[in-house]
Amino acid sequence: MSAPDSFARPDRPTVVVIGGGLSGIAAALHCARSGASVRLIESKGRLGGAAYSFDRHGIYADNGQHVFLRCCTAYRQLLADLDAETMVALQPRLDIPVLAPGGRRARLRRNGLPAPLHLAGTLARYSLLSPLERLSLVRAMRALQRIDPDDPETDARSFGDWLAEHGQSQRAVEAIWELICRPTVNLSVQDASLAQAAQVFQVGLLEDPAAGDVGHAIVPLSDIHDVAARRALGAAGVEVMLRTGAARVTTGSDGFRVERSSGSALSAAAVIVATQPQRTARLLPAEAGISPASLESLGSSPIVNLHVLFERSVLDVPFAAGAHTPVQWIFDRTHSAGVPEGQYLAVTLSAADAELGTAAEDLRARYLPALSQLLPAAHTARVRQFFVTREHAATFRAAPGARAHRPGPSTRLPGLVLAGAWTDTGWPATMESAVRSGRAASAQALAWLGQRALRAERLKEAV
Repeated sequence: MSAPDSFARPDRPTVVVIGGGLSGIAAALHCARSGASVRLIESKGRLGGAAYSFDRHGIYADNGQHVFLRCCTAYRQLLADLDAETMVALQPRLDIPVLAPGGRRARLRRNGLPAPLHLAGTLARYSLLSPLERLSLVRAMRALQRIDPDDPETDARSFGDWLAEHGQSQRAVEAIWELICRPTVNLSVQDASLAQAAQVFQVGLLEDPAAGDVGHAIVPLSDIHDVAARRALGAAGVEVMLRTGAARVTTGSDGFRVERSSGSALSAAAVIVATQPQRTARLLPAEAGISPASLESLGSSPIVNLHVLFERSVLDVPFAAGAHTPVQWIFDRTHSAGVPEGQYLAVTLSAADAELGTAAEDLRARYLPALSQLLPAAHTARVRQFFVTREHAATFRAAPGARAHRPGPSTRLPGLVLAGAWTDTGWPATMESAVRSGRAASAQALAWLGQRALRAERLKEAV
């Protein structure tokens, strides 16, 4: 996609953004709208990073279900910047159906009272736990409100250990804590950092009553993160260069050079590297002062998605969580995928280390009966299609101690900055974290460009 003729004007400093995921899109858009000349290079033939769509057997499916909350202000602003607000739906009030085997059903929904009373009614009636377990749950949530997510000692602790210390039964872990921790942190409670889990619960559920209202795309994700993004970037004057891989970043006489996998190098006054941590480590020069070993230690956590097309409707809500079942979250994607008849469900399995190497036939044999236990209508409904998508390195591992290895946007080389959901945004590796990182990186790059311009002006005056 070519940019307008205004691109690469000599009176505008050039920024090269490496990576076309949400962090790269947000960074490029902000830099361009602030007056920089921007090139965004992406090795794939599309934008969107790990949130994209594809065609499989006539189903326009997302690689996985991605949701956001009302508290995800940066991502919601990006939707506005992309003119894509009508492409998503946001609940007017938090309401999550929770399904358990045997057709049992509970709900997590808020009332109109201020926090934390907004959840009092739903927790008091939560039928999947005993009255004593509900009381213990409320006490633990109050204690979680007092946790400092920025304390390194808190980050070094396991969330699961903390829950055990606060009297949470295994039933409570499965019925409440896991169904929120797994999809947001992409780790089980036992593997997750207490600090990261506390941040999720505090910001998403315990501080602002409206924060946890759930939003999701009602169109294929690529319509937003690729089609709408390219349109907005082009209108802002960004040159988007797809199928253009970066080999490494080096310093030059007047800034940086981005050496490409093929073709000539690109010169830039500032470079924003918005790639995954292991890829970032290979791109950066040693002078940047970012330890490859530290980035490598962030590791990765997979997500597996099961795509099931039933001959008829079996789920009567847009989405639901599972409790006391291997099924974690179920989403009705029939309309967005363009399925003319039947019902297409996406089953998302976070922290899916066990499922990552499991054959599709074995996943089908395990999860279709599990779905039938949650959805009585699925007992007799024929399955027309079943396929699996796997994101091997969907997120970094927000395990105890991980935050110490999450760098901020700056490096030791002014003008060379980092972006990505894995950088130190304080959030887990979500779409919100990605966009926040892109904005932080662009602010650093623009500040550097401002300093360069000021020095150049002073030098001109001196001459």
